[in-house]
Amino acid sequence: MRPIDFFFRAAQQYPQRIALDSPAATFTYARLSDQVQALAHALQAMDPAPLSRVAICASNSAAHIIALLATLAADKVWVPLNYRTSAAEISRIIDATSPSIVIVDALGDPLVDSGAAQRISLDESGPASLASLIAQHAGHSPVRHELSRDEPQAIKFTGGTTGLPKGVMQPRRAWNTVIINQINGWGLTQDDRYVVAAPVTHGTSTYLLPMLAQGGALVLLDAVNPASITAAFRERGGTLTFMPPTLIYMIMAQAGVNRSDFPALRALIYGGAPMPAEKISQVRAFFGPVLGTTYGQTEAPQLVTMMRPADFADAARHGAVGRATWLSDLNIVAPDGRVLPAGEIGEVVVSGDLVMTGYWRRPELTAQTLVKGWLHTGDLGMLDDDGYLYLKDRLRDVIITGGFNVYPVDVENTLSQHPAVYESSVYGVPDEKWGEAVQAAVQLHDGANATTDELMSFVKTRLGPVQTPKRIHLFPSLPRSSVGKVLKNAVRDAALKETA
Repeated sequence: MRPIDFFFRAAQQYPQRIALDSPAATFTYARLSDQVQALAHALQAMDPAPLSRVAICASNSAAHIIALLATLAADKVWVPLNYRTSAAEISRIIDATSPSIVIVDALGDPLVDSGAAQRISLDESGPASLASLIAQHAGHSPVRHELSRDEPQAIKFTGGTTGLPKGVMQPRRAWNTVIINQINGWGLTQDDRYVVAAPVTHGTSTYLLPMLAQGGALVLLDAVNPASITAAFRERGGTLTFMPPTLIYMIMAQAGVNRSDFPALRALIYGGAPMPAEKISQVRAFFGPVLGTTYGQTEAPQLVTMMRPADFADAARHGAVGRATWLSDLNIVAPDGRVLPAGEIGEVVVSGDLVMTGYWRRPELTAQTLVKGWLHTGDLGMLDDDGYLYLKDRLRDVIITGGFNVYPVDVENTLSQHPAVYESSVYGVPDEKWGEAVQAAVQLHDGANATTDELMSFVKTRLGPVQTPKRIHLFPSLPRSSVGKVLKNAVRDAALKETA
């Protein structure tokens, strides 16, 4: 069974239900299915070969979702391109994957030099526009190819901006695993309305097919901001969403907004960055017992573990990211490969249907990361006696100062408890005496005041001198990625430049 078949089966069962609810138009399941099949037929007419790549560079829209679903229905491989990144980065991805077709909207168009690839516009007129191709191929269905469950469904890029790009090959089995676990874990039904708040090119893509499989609706926004998201819950019946913690905090900070503005909200799922325990308590106090999270990587998308709202009821587990989901195995291992018992910190390793097949055309890196069927995540964590996973840091982010290991997340969680601190990033810098010295960059709440000495004393009284930053830098705003995640390397570089 292909991932797209979850949608087609739902379209047969719920033809008149609303699948896409966008400000410009609504799409029933029947209408959406017809348009997806017509566009998939058009894609195959442009390039009949199965598993050829289709790259899409666009903002969130109904047209973007139609193009993505059609790519899957045409038995092609989706290559998402982030329109908020640079043209140079997009060019590197296109050069690496050689897509035969590139699909863009007005925002993506100037960023993409598609070379020999055929081009489709999502929002312009003409023979190569989305509307024209759907009209030309209306009533036609794509050819179905018999392909292995290990064949790639998507190639998603992760990692740095130098050298060969690191394209993760997510197989069909991984997508099916995500669909099954999202439906089960969040209890998705035909009554759910998912507010599309985060980019389709990123974590949001893992919620589209689970929602459509159950006959639910995807609620699209004119613009993504705290006010529009709140309005979607207050006025358009939103029941759940996924977004980074920073966006949740911004929604809570709106004047006059309270729990009554989210009458049907039952699952507020955060990801992309950690949420300190103190923030978890604040979010639950504001929204009620609806907060959830998942842990995963591009290499094991979204759902290695799941933390449901009921799991957060125990305040002692506010530092956890959940327990292992179906069809995956999870262990904590020592550097020599030994499986560690509960309570001991080691590298998180994952096996099962969720795991990638490898990195696109990078066999050496694949061999380093996939060892005897286990994905080595590079994340440090520990399991408790009940199987809950607690993350510490990336292996490379652990600070070794004076022979002691300092986990930045522990210091960040402590700083977050100070009432003036909005967010922080903790890192190590070379130090002649200690080997590495702990430093922190801090962004305060708007209008709040705190001295660096006060913040260091706050940490010292709670964690002791070893984990206390030797220096704290105050930033008006911490550098962030296009999806709101704090860029630790950029923070560190800016702080070092400040002291140079």
